[in-house]
Amino acid sequence: MLSAEQYIESLRDVKYKVYLFGELVDNPVDHPIIRPSINAVAKSYELAGEKQHEELMTVKSSLTGKRINRFTHLHQGCEDLINKIKMQRLLGQKTAACFQRCVGFDAFNAVDSVTCEMDHELGTDYHKRFRDFLLQVQEKDLVVDGAMTDPKGDRSLRPHQQADPDLYLRVVDKRSNGIVVRGAKAHQTGALSSHEILVMPTVAMGEEDADYAVSFAVPSDSPGITYIYGRQSCDTRKLEEGTMDVGNCRYGGHECLVVFEDLFVPHERVFMCGEYSFTAALVERFAAYHRQSYGGCKVGVGDVLIGAAALAAEYNGAAKASHVRDKIIEMLHLNETLFACGLACSGQGAPTASGTYLVDMLLANVCKQNVTRFPYEIARLAEDIAGGLMVTMPSEKDFRHPLVGPLLEKYLKGVGDVPTEHRLRVLRLIENLTLGAAAVGYRTESLHGAGSPQAQRIMIQRQGNLEEKKKLARIIAGIEKE
Repeated sequence: MLSAEQYIESLRDVKYKVYLFGELVDNPVDHPIIRPSINAVAKSYELAGEKQHEELMTVKSSLTGKRINRFTHLHQGCEDLINKIKMQRLLGQKTAACFQRCVGFDAFNAVDSVTCEMDHELGTDYHKRFRDFLLQVQEKDLVVDGAMTDPKGDRSLRPHQQADPDLYLRVVDKRSNGIVVRGAKAHQTGALSSHEILVMPTVAMGEEDADYAVSFAVPSDSPGITYIYGRQSCDTRKLEEGTMDVGNCRYGGHECLVVFEDLFVPHERVFMCGEYSFTAALVERFAAYHRQSYGGCKVGVGDVLIGAAALAAEYNGAAKASHVRDKIIEMLHLNETLFACGLACSGQGAPTASGTYLVDMLLANVCKQNVTRFPYEIARLAEDIAGGLMVTMPSEKDFRHPLVGPLLEKYLKGVGDVPTEHRLRVLRLIENLTLGAAAVGYRTESLHGAGSPQAQRIMIQRQGNLEEKKKLARIIAGIEKE
């Protein structure tokens, strides 16, 4: 397995074609806006190398028997699913940001089970191809970007009906040695922290959409791939001197629009090509795994936000107020409820035909539905406790200024024995988590990540077995015999 330092150095060999603020970036690894997200991924390598976290962060590979980073593992039981959630909470606590390896992790497990079933039914060899790819990922300890979301264009139209056919990624040519694809993947978390990209279809396809039913893996710097870096609120603060105004002094996350311009993919890296009848299973399983993930990662970040709110209350001199204590209790209640949902869908997992375990899909969708709501209330309560200074305080440059700095030191003081700077730093952290760059990985992403709230509600309806519940009621009411 790689160390954190080896991981960072390995990215220097990946020749990304990335645009940020209208300019081609020569050195993404050391760019001050991009580097915090790389630091967050590096934390997953750092913790894997620490004895105290070894059982959580690493596991014996089901393919080789060697110890690997858990983020490259195929779940072999409910214990693996539960440890995944615990690992994600730990990383959320350590980074207070999106650590970006979950999407690829969830994609591995979804693609593994679906390709196995494709091979059994169709006689293809996709499953072997995928496992050969995953063996390389495990052996080299790679980060893989799981790429599902297409731009989608007009949401009322199917992929093949779009005025611009490239608004869903598709196969544009089939050759004797591979395929050529064109399109884009949007909102790609951790794309510039990844060595490889694992592409999946974004919706269930019909026969007319067969060209869009495609899954494959390619190196992140393959010819034909362009990255356009997504903006975040307060992102240019990372270009300034000092760390206080950034809030999170070291870690962050990022998203990119990833454009595929007539990209060639060799056959051995293709895991679906036209088998549209299997797209629904792949999309639903990936979504279930990823909705499970939010019961871990968002909870860990929530732990930091709750801690910051409690510190703000102390520094403001309001920690003993009954209404403040009650608000913190509510934040704890909401956060642990999310964790309970993540554990529940993991503990009710079951094996698929490939041997890889799948979460309980109903409970995974319930987990994510709660995530679309509870972090907003946790953030609101944190902002309430923090007070208005969180969004009105002057800059760190003012605080360091020889003339106005002493005025800020004097008039922004809270509790007497707490340095003013400590108070301001905690408020900036709360701002970062609720309004700033980290809000992408906590507040707003809690709503849209792993699918919109309506997507979970559709799956809850499908998985809820309402007819069985109606039958139970008929029996109890004496309408029907048991």
